[in-house]
Amino acid sequence: MYKTTGLKNSRIEVADALRGLAVAGIILFHSVEHFNTFAREIKYTLPCDGTVFSVLQALLSGKMYGIFAILFGLSFFIMRDNQEQKGKDFSLRFAWRMVLLFLFGVLNVCFYDGDILITYAILGLLLIPAGYLNNKWLWAITILLLIQPLEIYAHLVGWHPDSRWVNMGYFKLMQGHDTFCHSAVTNLKYGITTTLGWFWFHGRITQTLGLFYLGLLIGRLRLFYNEGENLKKWRVILCVSAILVIVGAFVKFGKFDDLLHPMWNLAILMLILSVAVLLWYRFEGFRNVFGKLGFFGRMSLTNYLLQSVLGSLLFYEWGFSLYNTLGTTWSALVGLGMIVFQYSILKLWSKNHERGPLEGLWRRLTWI
Repeated sequence: MYKTTGLKNSRIEVADALRGLAVAGIILFHSVEHFNTFAREIKYTLPCDGTVFSVLQALLSGKMYGIFAILFGLSFFIMRDNQEQKGKDFSLRFAWRMVLLFLFGVLNVCFYDGDILITYAILGLLLIPAGYLNNKWLWAITILLLIQPLEIYAHLVGWHPDSRWVNMGYFKLMQGHDTFCHSAVTNLKYGITTTLGWFWFHGRITQTLGLFYLGLLIGRLRLFYNEGENLKKWRVILCVSAILVIVGAFVKFGKFDDLLHPMWNLAILMLILSVAVLLWYRFEGFRNVFGKLGFFGRMSLTNYLLQSVLGSLLFYEWGFSLYNTLGTTWSALVGLGMIVFQYSILKLWSKNHERGPLEGLWRRLTWI
């Protein structure tokens, strides 16, 4: 059983900045995807749309949520370890915290049918038993989850689960955005189960949980701190992940795409993390610039719900209906505008508040 080492868990500024990067990336790619809406014809397109989509998909799709998941596990470790150092068990309190996150997710689904908060709240409960495991067992389970065990099993036995009900769910969702009330009801009726189904059939259930556990392990090993041989370890991670990314870029995954593509995404994710951490502790100029995303990351819950409100208003039929107007490049520019807008208003908020409005509410309700 794991026991706290008693070392102080000081604020990890590079983790805050990485969380801010992840939130910004999620907003940008959701805009490119028109917040899960699809149009038969788009009025304003550009010749570079295909290239822009390919680049953003390679850099953002799966990677930003992956960073988010690792930092979710890291946050669990910090909260649990702080309580353990006080002689308290954090398990029931964290379970209540996940109930609250689930409720935030339900609210978010009313606006955006692709919500992940509900999935995080459900899978987050599995962090509780993992918190008691020693590192050896936790590493074994984490690696097993990250190598896509369900996909390996499917290829070995020729198992092909029926996913038609997920496609039917998306079809129902696309028909339900004509008014806000209709959109909210349709999202609540089909959005939660369809998103969970998509996670299941695309290997995201095991990978997300594996990333939660990886974040928990990173917290235990204190890898985000500039201590001991940590930077040397990050250089090793950088080299290995860079090699895997380059190899994956030239290899056609073919029929094994469902198995290998998530692993390639993981390599890109670790490359991003290692570059950010090494530059953070090596160059003050990088810290000064990248650190400006810190407060943005500390308000990630507020940012996530706000992007759902703004994105649905801009792209859905009940709002400005940009889904059938703007192509990829123009949609990306709208996403950048959303990032700038959210950054600006939350920057003003941060002058007088340590936490975002929803983060403050979540914290108060957690410890009620």
